This record gives sequence, structure tokens and C-alpha cells, in this order.
Amino acid sequence: MAYIASNFVSSDTTAYFQGLLHNGTDDYLAGIASWADSVRYTKWGRFSANFHFIDAKDDPPRACGIDMARDCKADGCVVSAIHNYTTRLLDASLPASERAIAAKFIVHFVGDTHQPLHNEDVARGGNGIHVKFDGVDLNLHHVWDSSIAEKLVSLKRRQPYAEARRWADSLTAEINAGKFNASRIDWLQDVDLEDPTATALAWASEGNAYVCTTGTGAELCYGAPANMLQSFRKVQRPSRVKSWGRTTTRRLRLSLSSRSQRLAIGSLRGWI
Repeated sequence: MAYIASNFVSSDTTAYFQGLLHNGTDDYLAGIASWADSVRYTKWGRFSANFHFIDAKDDPPRACGIDMARDCKADGCVVSAIHNYTTRLLDASLPASERAIAAKFIVHFVGDTHQPLHNEDVARGGNGIHVKFDGVDLNLHHVWDSSIAEKLVSLKRRQPYAEARRWADSLTAEINAGKFNASRIDWLQDVDLEDPTATALAWASEGNAYVCTTGTGAELCYGAPANMLQSFRKVQRPSRVKSWGRTTTRRLRLSLSSRSQRLAIGSLRGWI
């Protein structure tokens, strides 16, 4: 996501963020993209734990939808966090150190809100749905967050930057002149920088809608290896999500390229 964003922002924006983040390399966004996941487990950053998601208390696969009053926790959620940290990033009266923290949160949270299971309450956003993926026992949320992308492009956890950069460049080419080019205007439809809450809510609602999306056949993978999907199977699911679990495998067949595209476009839509 961060690499694709860095391929589209203006030179002035690049210079601003490289200065703010004290990183003059091409990794200036990618290098801080996972920062928010690290600090949430620290004493200082634990206040941000609920900012990574919004728990839509809907009824998938029969009905999906987000209601801010119902679903955003009292101390915040990903939608309110994007609003808050966008406001702080743009507040020139704040010290650069505070605006840098806001930038790090925004880059991460925009990615989170484009991951469908960050916009769903059932089984803690899929964390409570146990699956076997590529022979490894995992939970569904982790598979969506990491495993599919890592397998698709052979990402190495300890040294992901080179592979991620190549994948981002490939997707950037598709956005500029390939299969995603015609969709570029549509991706901007919900953007209103004067109303970051409405913008972030629209992104979260779009992601949440995918939780109710069903499909059949590997044709929905947009090139995902068939053996990757065949290696995925449910091994356990809580009784309270029994009906929802019936469509779990099929929802995983959503476009893997499209998912990465959606994650990236959140940042490209004018936030950075």
C-alpha cells in the first residue's frame, strides 16, 4: 500500500513526508506502515488498540452494514481515528513530532479500513475462526492480513521491501495503463477532505460489504494460484458464526490484486 501511494503523490508531498519522517529514501512510507501495529502493544500506545477496526454488529452473510453510533467504540475506532489524525496532521500549530505520529497512524489506519475483516464484529473480525492455510493452522483474519499476499508474491517476513516494491510497481503500472485504469475515477468518488469521517466511513462500509460477498470458482482470484485456494480449508468455527462460515472460503476468493489495490488507493485518495 505505502509503496503504491509513494508512486502517486506529488513531489512536494514526497518532500514534506520525507522531511517529517526523517527518511529521504523511497521507503519513507513503507518504513513506517506497520509502526501502528507495533506501538499498540506498548504501554504508551495501548490507547490506540481499538483504532485499527470498527466492529460492525451486522449479520453476514445475510446483511452487512456499518452504523457509527452502534459500531464505533466509546474510545474510538478506525473511522474516528482517521478523522482525528488527519486533523492533527494538517494542524501546522502542532510540533513536527506530533504531526509525524499522526502521519504514521494515518498510513496504517487507511490500510486497515480497506481490509474487510477490520470492518466486522463476527468472531472478532475473523480472529476467532480457525483455518488451515497452506498446511499451517492460522485464523482467518491473519490469512487475510498477511498469508495470502505473502504466498502470492513470495514475500519474506524479515526482508519484505524488495518483493513489496516490485509488486507495488506492477500494480502501479496496472493502475496507470492496465486493467485498473478505468476504475481510477471511481476510487475517488467518496473522497471529501473537508469531511474525513464521511470519507473514512465510506471506505469502511465498502470493505464491510465484501464480508457479505460470495462467489464461486477461482476466476474471482484474478490470477491467484489455484493450489493456494485448494490448500485453504476451515478446520473449526465457533457455533455463533456457523452460517457466516459457510461462505468463508468463497470470500477469500476475492481479487488478491484488487485487495492490494484497495489498500493502496486509501492512501492515494488525497490523504497523503
